[in-house]
Amino acid sequence: MDAVFVPPASEAELWIMLGISFVLLAVKIFALVNALLYSSESYDAAGKLNKTTWCALLGVGLLLQLVPVPIGLVNLIMTIAALVYLADVRPALAGLRRR
Repeated sequence: MDAVFVPPASEAELWIMLGISFVLLAVKIFALVNALLYSSESYDAAGKLNKTTWCALLGVGLLLQLVPVPIGLVNLIMTIAALVYLADVRPALAGLRRR
């Protein structure tokens, strides 16, 4: 059986992947810092998971983003957690602050 030849990634593809990685890193940092700014009572009042859970999820996601090994599925799950925080929890917490 012959080995399958996989051509090396182009330089443009590497730059695109690096750019995506930096954007995801920025999103995760922003989500974690934002989660730390609200009090635990705000999370309870908004009816969301508690502050400890969100900070742990976002912190683990940030750490996994920095690990250079290819753990794509776990990194994808943690990216989704950060996006859920930004799309659902953050607006609910911000709504409580305005009242």
